Amino acid sequence: MGKRVAVVLSGCGFLDGAEIHEAVITLLHLDRAGAEIVCCAPEIPQADVVNHVCKEKQAGEKRRVLIESARIARGRIKPLSEVSAGAVDAVILPGGFGAAKNLCTFAAAGPACEVNGDVARLLRDARKTGKPIGVICIAPVVAAKVLGGVEPKVSLTIGNDAETAKAIEAMGARHVNCAVDQIVTDEANKIVSTPAYMLARGPADVDAGVGKLVAKVLQLCG
Repeated sequence: MGKRVAVVLSGCGFLDGAEIHEAVITLLHLDRAGAEIVCCAPEIPQADVVNHVCKEKQAGEKRRVLIESARIARGRIKPLSEVSAGAVDAVILPGGFGAAKNLCTFAAAGPACEVNGDVARLLRDARKTGKPIGVICIAPVVAAKVLGGVEPKVSLTIGNDAETAKAIEAMGARHVNCAVDQIVTDEANKIVSTPAYMLARGPADVDAGVGKLVAKVLQLCG
């Protein structure tokens, strides 16, 4: 039987939600591996709405993270509040600014950010119960904030951006530089990360790293 994997989405669109290429490529590799996919998202308002043509925030426009995430999941999605670590074998967070705006407040507050309660609960419980966690692109900042104080120290990558790496270290995690087509595996904490669009030039670059991340997460499931 395939592993059951929670994919935590943060909206739809890289400037205010989940990065669509990263999310879809994650779903593709999970599906090819025979995994049972549980798409989920917080039932909260988006931090903002951005026009992806002109890259400007749309004043007065409001959207909800779960409803927008359902576009990527083709409607098969659960509120994150209904998903527990005990009911899945692994957890994966694609990137996009939604991870830094909706799953947590890193985009606005940096290392002093707060993480959505359901996101924090799922990540803490996954680590406690030995369930592997995959974090893609900017999503490692979420894991760093939630798990930054654990021992052994959590190792993560966002590629090689010095400012973001410094923020990860400030939150108590260890940053490891990584090429776009590679992954960083923290075997002790069962956490896998890859840079994706922190470095990628296009979907092929994303696929190279995310494919390895999905394979490693499934391997760590045992």
